[in-house]
Amino acid sequence: MRLSDTVASALIARLPVESTATAVRRGDTTVVGVEPSRLVVADGPGAIDHLDALGPGFWVGWCSFELGHTLERVQPRAATLEPASVPDLLFARFDAIAVVAADGSVDVTGDGPGRALLDRTACVLRDGDPVTVAPLPTGQWHSRLDRDAYRARVDAVLELLGAGECYQVNLTRRLTCDHALDPVALYGALAHRHPAPHTAMLRVPEIADGISVVSASPEGYLRVRGRGVETRPIKGTAATRAMLAASAKDHAENVMIVDLARNDLGRVCSPGSIQVPSLCSVEAHPGLHHLVSTVNGRLRPEVGFGALVGATFPPASVTGAPKPRVLQIIEELEPVRRGVYCGAFGWIDTRADDPELAEADLAVAIRTFTILGRGVGGCTHFGVGGGIVADSLPDAEWDETELKAARLLELAGAGAGALVGS
Repeated sequence: MRLSDTVASALIARLPVESTATAVRRGDTTVVGVEPSRLVVADGPGAIDHLDALGPGFWVGWCSFELGHTLERVQPRAATLEPASVPDLLFARFDAIAVVAADGSVDVTGDGPGRALLDRTACVLRDGDPVTVAPLPTGQWHSRLDRDAYRARVDAVLELLGAGECYQVNLTRRLTCDHALDPVALYGALAHRHPAPHTAMLRVPEIADGISVVSASPEGYLRVRGRGVETRPIKGTAATRAMLAASAKDHAENVMIVDLARNDLGRVCSPGSIQVPSLCSVEAHPGLHHLVSTVNGRLRPEVGFGALVGATFPPASVTGAPKPRVLQIIEELEPVRRGVYCGAFGWIDTRADDPELAEADLAVAIRTFTILGRGVGGCTHFGVGGGIVADSLPDAEWDETELKAARLLELAGAGAGALVGS
């Protein structure tokens, strides 16, 4: 449990439920914002250009996985089973923010529509006024692909691998709850019981019937500090450290994705600046262990956020290699859109007078819930998947998705027997 996250969850619980609000980690602090002064929403081929036109401010938002279709010219299936439920790109600018320090203290800075609301809420929090967060109701969760359907798709990927069409494919399935969870209660549950490097929430009630994203992502997509850029791909998952350390398959999978990440960053970084300071480190996360590598480089002077995302999106670990071919395979094999899941979710800070001092921290949107609408009239999506390579076993790949989903679904209120259709 991280104190700044739990205090942030208490702050958000006191904000009006109809307000656009966010909480994101920034170093040792957690930043809370409410009532943004500007909302940028875009779809299609030109959406990514908005990243270079955000203007000075602290921005929180996402790039959906399908934004990558416009970058790599993916041909859509002849019959799409559902319309897009989220915009390709959404970022909100919060001019006033509450910065929650590691010791739980709160400092409200900046001016903007949310300043007075944050000041009042922080004062109430300092006075120790109790807050009640609505419990997460138990609902049924349905897997869009059951075990047999997922295994059949793993077999299809194995055939493509054997034919030499690709080297690795990230295959996912979507779990859906039959109502819209309360994003504040869900964020609070994650903050208290599931510490993750990129715990975050964004609630946007004015888009469609309301969209909220709540994430406990362990994976860093892009961390930018001036010209320095870092990505931390995760590939390899097991229940224990020993199992993961001994798995040649998981190590090979990770190294393959590191090569793809190096190639992606090489498109926008200065020659010779790409380094891999950490390869296949075993990291413990709630309920499981991951293999994590670190790749960094130095951006060329003319490269902005749009070009950086354009060169590296979708993230290497949730696509595969070679990326253009794999994205087409994913489009053909997965029956639903991924949306925010497997895209990018986090913050961009362009408040500095010198563009060289701009910062950003975008996570790969895994372990991420997308909440559409409210209550029984809405729904909640949660995606889960894994990388398929030549020596993957269909049953083992299914079991890995179950391992990744189990703890998060429990925290989301899913009791025994809540997952049906598996």
